[in-house]
Amino acid sequence: MVEWITFFPGRTDLFGHQSRYQIIIVSYAAYLGLGHRKLKERRAVIPFNAMFFCGHTICSGAILFFKLVPLYWSTWLDLDASGYAKSAIYSSGIVLLALACAPIQEWVGTIRDTGPLWLYASLTGVAAWGVGFPIRLLWAASRVLPSHILQMITFNSVMPVLRLFLPNIAADPAAWTIGTPHFSIMIAGSCSGIEGLGLVFVFCTAWLWFFRDEFRFPRALLLIPCALGCIWILNILRICALIIIGNDISSEVAIVGFHSLTGWIAFTIVSLAFSLATRRISWVRKLPTSVVCLSGLLPKLGVLSAAGVSANFRRSRSESPVTRAFLLPFLAILAASFVSKTASGYFEWLYPLRFVAAVIAICFFWPELKRLNWNFGWVGPFLGVMVFLVWIAPTWWTHQNTPNPLGLALAELSPAARWCWIAFRVAAAVVTVPIAEELAFRGYVARRLMDREFDSVPFTSLTALSVGLSSFAFGLMHGQHWIVGTLAGLAYASAVRWRGRIGDAIVAHAVSNLLLAAWALSFRDWTQW
Repeated sequence: MVEWITFFPGRTDLFGHQSRYQIIIVSYAAYLGLGHRKLKERRAVIPFNAMFFCGHTICSGAILFFKLVPLYWSTWLDLDASGYAKSAIYSSGIVLLALACAPIQEWVGTIRDTGPLWLYASLTGVAAWGVGFPIRLLWAASRVLPSHILQMITFNSVMPVLRLFLPNIAADPAAWTIGTPHFSIMIAGSCSGIEGLGLVFVFCTAWLWFFRDEFRFPRALLLIPCALGCIWILNILRICALIIIGNDISSEVAIVGFHSLTGWIAFTIVSLAFSLATRRISWVRKLPTSVVCLSGLLPKLGVLSAAGVSANFRRSRSESPVTRAFLLPFLAILAASFVSKTASGYFEWLYPLRFVAAVIAICFFWPELKRLNWNFGWVGPFLGVMVFLVWIAPTWWTHQNTPNPLGLALAELSPAARWCWIAFRVAAAVVTVPIAEELAFRGYVARRLMDREFDSVPFTSLTALSVGLSSFAFGLMHGQHWIVGTLAGLAYASAVRWRGRIGDAIVAHAVSNLLLAAWALSFRDWTQW
């Protein structure tokens, strides 16, 4: 019982709150996967019920209220809700969201037409939990074992590679430490590569399953071990580079910047390479039967060549040609942030690289972007001010100014370097970031959720579902500020939907960022920046 409580704190029941929802999620995924064909036959246009969605929003607000009370009002308000009450609110919110997406008749009809599929899906969810439970216990137990196979292989793989670059290697296999007398690290279980291997395996499996009609099996499965081998090699090189940077450049850059981001960079590189390989390598790809038949029939009729049929099929399944214009400015900022954070410690001294990368991307795609309506009215600045007030509201309530390394780092710079860095930071926050993020989330994501040819969808036709999902994704991008980030996304989406102009959303975004920059600089509240 002690080990059980240690691994799952606060849970002594077999099917705790977290386990129940894991079973529900897996069961629902299995239901969709097993019943794909029948569900596709029932596909119909169903109106979105705003009333039920409002009820779902109220439940979400109640849960949010219970979470915020201990953080901000614990000194004067003692409010607690029992586990049953919270579970009831959670469940009610899920049911209301389901009814908002489809009426009860559709849910009943779907269950009736799919027969006992609901039972099979439920058993799948329970079976997944049953398989995962001993794996989790085994994973927990592996932390106290004297050795770990994957950890040992990683340790022994790093040493010969590292000796090619550093002559004075100091290694202690008993403590899993390796490095130099000046800088050394411990290769813990999380550094063994298990997380990267797991992420890549899940991504590759999901990718092949989602596009399963386009691949030749089982040969397409051979790409998975290739991807796993690549992420394993990159992890070995990552550890070696970490020790070299810590020994020759800076231990702060190695631990704070390089160590925390290169894992995600490696995963991104391997995932992107895998997706491109599945699209480019003809040995693992196939054309649907209908296209294969047409490719043999139409040339005989003198209508079209086989290559032409294949090209037309690819074009019919491809994304809109303007997709890159909407996404690459935002992706350029992300890529630049990876580089700047990797080469930085607590202070991101290469932040201007984000501004430069975004400017280059926007200028490159400007011939396509200038076709959008960049005009704006009073609603943009008004919503920008409202978002700013909501964003800093918790600071007013708590009256706390949390220490932040950014202020100390800026104080150590020379006046010229300090104001140059601040100028780039403000310019990015007010110009390039609003443009790139609005193009990505309001211009692309919100409309792509409605149609593959997203550029043909007017902004005034955005649905509540597309606005909600894109705003939630926008909020998640803001980390611990995800709640107010989601609210900000809803405000910006409302601006672009009301007048059908992306200029209103960009100006609203720019105004809120400008006010936040002024707040941070005026009150030294660096946590808001």
